[in-house]
Amino acid sequence: MKKNPKWNEVRQVNSVKELLEIAVEEAGDKDAYQYKDENDNEKIVHVTYNEFKKYTESLGTAIAKIKMHDKHIAVIGENSFKWITVYITVLKSTGVFVPIDKELTLDGIINVLKHSDSDILFYSDRYEKWINEIKEAVPNIKYFIGFNKKEENSNNILSYDKFIEEGKKELEAGNTTYTNLKDDPNKLKMLVYTSGTTGAPKGVMLTEHNILSVGNYGLQVAEIKTKCLSVLPYHHTYEAVAGLIISIQKHTCVCINDSLKNVLKNLQLFKPDYIYLVPAFTELFYKNIWANAEKTGKAKTLKKIIPISNALLKVGIDLRKKFFKSIYEAFGGNLQEIICGSAPIRPDVGKFFNDIGIELYNGYGISECSPLVSVNRKGFNDSRTVGVVLPCNEIKFENINEAGDGEVCVKGDIVMMGYYKDKEKTDKVLKDGWFNTEDYGHFNEKGQLVINGRKKNLIVLDNGKNVYPEEIEVYISKISYVQEVIVKSKKNKIGQEVALIAEVFLNKDKVEEMHIDNIEEKLKLDIREVTKELPIYKKISEIEIRKEEFDKTTTNKIKR
Repeated sequence: MKKNPKWNEVRQVNSVKELLEIAVEEAGDKDAYQYKDENDNEKIVHVTYNEFKKYTESLGTAIAKIKMHDKHIAVIGENSFKWITVYITVLKSTGVFVPIDKELTLDGIINVLKHSDSDILFYSDRYEKWINEIKEAVPNIKYFIGFNKKEENSNNILSYDKFIEEGKKELEAGNTTYTNLKDDPNKLKMLVYTSGTTGAPKGVMLTEHNILSVGNYGLQVAEIKTKCLSVLPYHHTYEAVAGLIISIQKHTCVCINDSLKNVLKNLQLFKPDYIYLVPAFTELFYKNIWANAEKTGKAKTLKKIIPISNALLKVGIDLRKKFFKSIYEAFGGNLQEIICGSAPIRPDVGKFFNDIGIELYNGYGISECSPLVSVNRKGFNDSRTVGVVLPCNEIKFENINEAGDGEVCVKGDIVMMGYYKDKEKTDKVLKDGWFNTEDYGHFNEKGQLVINGRKKNLIVLDNGKNVYPEEIEVYISKISYVQEVIVKSKKNKIGQEVALIAEVFLNKDKVEEMHIDNIEEKLKLDIREVTKELPIYKKISEIEIRKEEFDKTTTNKIKR
């Protein structure tokens, strides 16, 4: 049995300020960020760690000059370099950072701004049309600072460029208010909202110690390479902490993806060696590889080469770069590592990428845990699991069912303070330092964590059997023309869950390409085939074919 390798050695840091200072000291002239010029998409802007530190000090000095350095500072907008400057600047201040979901409605934004007690709002161009309404609805906000704004039309609706330029002048004139700030690492530093569109928003309170523990302990388990394409939304802790904070700790270069539709194009442009993804993206890449292989007549060859390559690997011969050259080239030529989280991944998808030499490390986390709980690692990687628990964490299982799965509870440096201004919700999930994730799971024989499904999604059939819909969805996702699927229960007249229904959205192009006449009959047969190894109570009894895609979150997870 393979054993968990020794922890990696990691230099511990105690503040974001120290984090950036170390990066400047050790890699000051190295690129920290690369992104397309907003006026010329053919031009790449390079920002070194030295330059980035000066950006944060200029912006921080500007914020301190208007006496907002210890306030709640919100930001909303697409992924951008300016977004990152606000993020790191506020983390280095004595204030609180409030990232807002860029897909929220106007009412949702107002809801979060009010609940979070925000005093400043930094925003991108697409929200300009709402600023006057937000200003009227949230009088607590003293300043609105537009990333794309060129002219300032009032005393408190400002241009980011002019604002940071003022800060730079102040800094050069000797203003050290911001650069001298020190903060308590165990007080509220970031307020992350996991809801907010309707009803009372739920604000996760994270400390600087929480945030830094993801790097201090996560890097003891996992390793990252040197250059990342940053794709996932920054208002999510997965990309903001596991992506952006860890990149500074490892002195890597973050290339900012400008649009989801440009991911493949930007892989070619920036040529990264690692990327953070959610399973929906990884699944899309996987299906596109096989669809392209079938279209070019190379699918049979690919299927034959993989076991040959694996056999050669066992005797120390690695020809994967040669065997799978076209796949590497599609991803820019340098991609070596995919770190995947936020939802379960199909084990065969993970195995495929590992087989071709692009290591896929599946992990598990939740915003309330800053967000990293566990992750797979080099030499101890099993895509059927979510890997090894971080050394700062403890895990226990509550309400264990007959299958041996229990509710996963986490205790450790990454666990949140609680929910902002909501003791009732906090007390429900956080007891004696233990956070109940409401996910069901267990440890395998090697000590790796296995997550089977969400408590709220669990289907309890009338025969008493527990069914995790996520497990069955993984099987159905194997069908090449199934684009999206959720499994739900069929209820009888008295509300008992008596059977399972698969609701699917199909890839129409793939259906046409396969010349399928009776799609319902074909789908039933294919579902029966891919789920044949499941017990009878987990079989699908009905299917529903959707005309439109499912509604999704900003990390591409289906809203159930």
